Amino acid sequence: MDKPKRRWGTLAVTLILLAVGVVLTVPAQEERPGSHTAVSAAAVLEVPRPGRLTEAADAVGDCVIPLGRTVGIKLFSDGVLVVGLTDIQAEAGVISPARDMGLKAGDVITHINDRDVDTIEQVQSVIQSLAGHTMSLRVTRGDKQLQLSGAAACSRQGRYQLGAWIRDSMAGIGTMTFYDPRSDTFAALGHGINDVDTAQLMTMESGSIMHSTVTDVKKGLSGAPGELHGSFDLEKDMGQLYANTRAGIFGTLGDESILGAAQPIEIAHRSQVKTGKATILSNIAGDRVEEYEVEIIYVYPNVEGELRNLMIKVTDPELLEQTGGIVQGMSGSPIIQEGKLVGAVTHVLVNDPTRGYGIFIENMLEAAN
Repeated sequence: MDKPKRRWGTLAVTLILLAVGVVLTVPAQEERPGSHTAVSAAAVLEVPRPGRLTEAADAVGDCVIPLGRTVGIKLFSDGVLVVGLTDIQAEAGVISPARDMGLKAGDVITHINDRDVDTIEQVQSVIQSLAGHTMSLRVTRGDKQLQLSGAAACSRQGRYQLGAWIRDSMAGIGTMTFYDPRSDTFAALGHGINDVDTAQLMTMESGSIMHSTVTDVKKGLSGAPGELHGSFDLEKDMGQLYANTRAGIFGTLGDESILGAAQPIEIAHRSQVKTGKATILSNIAGDRVEEYEVEIIYVYPNVEGELRNLMIKVTDPELLEQTGGIVQGMSGSPIIQEGKLVGAVTHVLVNDPTRGYGIFIENMLEAAN
C-alpha cells in the first residue's frame, strides 16, 4: 500500500520541543576499496512541502568562513521515491501491482498519466481517482527514464493501492562546513543525503536549513557508532538549499546570525594537504562551536570520483571523553590545517570511532559551483 505522509500534529511538535524526535541516524554502510567499513548519516523525518528550490549563487571564492555549527535540514524529493514493495490483500487473493508493472526499490516516480507527482498525497489522489483503470507511470531509474504501465488493486478495505512504499521528504541534523559571503553560499555535510531504505541519493525539488540545538550525545563505541541528538524549529527557515550532491548539500543563507564573529580563511589546494596535526570545528553541545585537535594520518591519492580523500584520527582528550571520537551528526565539520580550510569530516569508522574519513574542500567547491 502507499505509505501515508506523516503530518505534523501535536505529537510531532511535542517530539521536536522535547528534542527526541530528530536524530541523524540513517546509516549507510560504505567501504573504500582496500580500507574500512564506515557510516555516514542522512535525515529521517517527513515534513510539509514548500515551493521549489532556489538557483545556485555565484561561484564560491578562495576565502570562506569555516563554521562547524549544527543545523536542522529538511529536503523534499523531486518525484516520489519507491523505498520498497509489498503485497495487497484483495478479494481475488494476494497480488502486487507494483511488482507486476516492473517497479523496483530506488525508482523515482515523476508522473502518473502525464500528471506531475511530487508528494505522497498526489500519488494517492491519482490512484483513487483512476479506480483500478490502467495507468502509465514515468519512472527514473538511475540515469534511465522508463515508462511502466499497470493498474492499482482494490484492497479488502475498499481502497485502491499500488503495493509500493514511497517517500517524498526527509529531515535531520547536520553540520555546516563553510559560508562564502561573496556568493552567499553555504555548504554542509560533505556527503549527500541518501534515502534511509535504499541508500540512494535523494533527488531534490527543494530544501532548507533551520537553527538547531544539540541536546545530547550518544557516545561512539567500537561496532556501535555514536550520534548527536538535537532539536530544531521546522517552521523557521534560515537558508534555502539548491543542491544535494555526493560532495555535500549547498544553499544560500537568509539569516547570518549563525555566523557570529567568525572570519574568512583561505582554502587549501589538495596539494597543500599533508599528514600531521590539524583541528576540526564541531558543535557537540547546545549551539557552541569548539575547536578540537585531530591528526590527518593519511592523504589518499587523487582519484576522479572518489570523495573519501583523507583519514583523520581524533586526538583531543575532551572530544574523546564527550563523544568517543567522531559521531553521526558531525559530518560536515570543517578540517583546518596551518590556518587553511582543507576539508570536512564525512564518515566514522564502525570499528574505531576515533578515526574517520574526510573530503577535500576542493571537491566540495567543485560541487558547489
